[in-house]
Amino acid sequence: MSILLDGRTRVLVQGATGGEARRLIPTMTAYGTRIVAGVSPGKGGERVEGIPVYGSVAEAVKEHAVDLSLLFIPARFAKAAALEAIEAGVPALHILAEGVPHHDASEVLTRAKGAGAFVIGPNSQGMISPGKAKVGGTGGEVPQLMFRPGPVGVVSRSGGMGAEICLFLTRAGIGQSTYVAIGGDLLIGADFVDLLALFEKDPETRCVVMFGEPGTGREEEAAEFIRSGGFTKPLVAMIPGEFMETMATPAPVSHTGALVERGVGAPSMKKRLLREAGAMVAERFSEIVPLVRRALGGS
Repeated sequence: MSILLDGRTRVLVQGATGGEARRLIPTMTAYGTRIVAGVSPGKGGERVEGIPVYGSVAEAVKEHAVDLSLLFIPARFAKAAALEAIEAGVPALHILAEGVPHHDASEVLTRAKGAGAFVIGPNSQGMISPGKAKVGGTGGEVPQLMFRPGPVGVVSRSGGMGAEICLFLTRAGIGQSTYVAIGGDLLIGADFVDLLALFEKDPETRCVVMFGEPGTGREEEAAEFIRSGGFTKPLVAMIPGEFMETMATPAPVSHTGALVERGVGAPSMKKRLLREAGAMVAERFSEIVPLVRRALGGS
């Protein structure tokens, strides 16, 4: 099994006639992603790689059942596109754009919560269930070289570092159930707790690797979720950036969510709470694979 995405997931692509979507749609369909339709205002009737394009989400969902809308939409237009999908009843949205204004993201997330829609992103690179389907840029044109099916769930605030973890696992012969880049913006939809809850229910996932960052309380919330029994499988975590805590003048680094205030969001605190909750915390990237092997019962 996997979470959120497999070969049966019916995907709608918003912004389907844009350059980035045209570049990545072939890589997604070649991998097994079931893209049923695209949307581009004013471009209804066109086709992209044989996929029918509609002028609005409402028109598309009249003709096709949709499980997930993937937004190849620039940041300044992401709110309107996301709200259109929510209003049309799409149950899940994946927002790729980085730099979506915070007040726009807040409105989208509030409306989605009211409608019961599941949101990944903004600022998500994508996700993949190896051997089944992928959305976004994850894995590029050769995902089979970076990912392989297996028992390890991976969730990361950084798209690049999450993919790097999967590559190291794959090279070590350890496959992944699903990898999700949740995004590094201050305001995002699904967080670590949401994903851990889904991995907990997935019988294929035997352990999870979590890559965090400085800022926000998302890792702290994950630690509390584990401590309270919400997640019972082995967790391997890595949260870099502890050097920031010794700087006389904090420097702007990483994503917009890298805000540390009064100790909240400090990497040292995140790591301590995760260890106390029972997670295995890697101090170096090279420790991740050995810790995963231990979690899976290997040497």
